[in-house]
Amino acid sequence: MALHIHEVCILLLVIPGLVTPAAISHEDYPADEGDQTSSNDNLIFDDYRGKGCVDDSGFVYKLGERFFPGHSNCPCVCALDGPVCDQPECPKIHPKCTKVEHNGCCPECKEVKNFCEYHGKIYKILEEFKPSPCEWCRCEPSNEVHCVVADCAVPECVNPVYEPEQCCPVCKNGPNCFAGTTIIPAGIEVKVDECNICHCHNGDWWKPAQCSKRECQGKLTV
Repeated sequence: MALHIHEVCILLLVIPGLVTPAAISHEDYPADEGDQTSSNDNLIFDDYRGKGCVDDSGFVYKLGERFFPGHSNCPCVCALDGPVCDQPECPKIHPKCTKVEHNGCCPECKEVKNFCEYHGKIYKILEEFKPSPCEWCRCEPSNEVHCVVADCAVPECVNPVYEPEQCCPVCKNGPNCFAGTTIIPAGIEVKVDECNICHCHNGDWWKPAQCSKRECQGKLTV
């Protein structure tokens, strides 16, 4: 009986020597939960207020340093209260711009349509056209249509006519004027009836003809 007790004591002394430090895993002894939370908080919630500024990529800038917070932002200066950024007056985007990029401080037009649209029709840049007999138009490089309207002279007759594809009216029978209800040519005296001879005023076709009475040819009676 004494022999068995002696053997058990020897085994108890040998077993602790067989357990090496490498055999003990850190997973068997987890760190204190409070220590883990504190370590993660320091990595995620760094506070640079009053010390510097952070851009979109996480880069830290010193106070007074100029930087761009992001690829499409205006330049900023790092201040105690945070970034102080420029607010420039950006140029207006062309109303016919078809492609706008926002890769800088100000939006930029990268593509403008290379044609003009006028009354539902499409025209090429610098193309000239006549939408009506009295209009002359051109498609400008700015994609806008500029037109000039003909200024017609006043016709020198009381019965002007409009010919096809012509802008201004023309006097097909030359200058004339009214003698009562009769149209007489200008430049000559015209006997409008048995007693009156009329002629148009020089250059004043809109005025009624000037007439003078002559001896009327009376009819003979028996």
